[in-house]
Amino acid sequence: QLVESGGGLVQAGGSRRLSCVPSGRTGSTYGMGWFRQAPGKEREFVAGINWSGDRTDYADSVKGRFTISRDNAKNTVYLQMNSLKPEDTAVYYCAAKAYVGGPYNSGYDYWGQGTQVTVSS
Repeated sequence: QLVESGGGLVQAGGSRRLSCVPSGRTGSTYGMGWFRQAPGKEREFVAGINWSGDRTDYADSVKGRFTISRDNAKNTVYLQMNSLKPEDTAVYYCAAKAYVGGPYNSGYDYWGQGTQVTVSS
């Protein structure tokens, strides 16, 4: 119900921007977030943003390197990833809430299929 794009192969130290848009079958979305899952690991929270875009939250591992933003006119949320490290390699998932409020790292109703980001050393 969400469609991610922008994944690919990037060298360490490089940048990548992920995008996420709801599919036609997705209802109204409010808070949105990005999660990731590396091979052999559990899915983890990366970043979250509220509906108006003026409040965000980040995992400690990406603070200062990643930026989440949204353009409600385009119904799109972005994840700008800078200074990428090999340990950022994972499948990145977009998620959305069908309600206002709640913590940024949980309680999501809609999920995308994921986009692979591979950071080479």
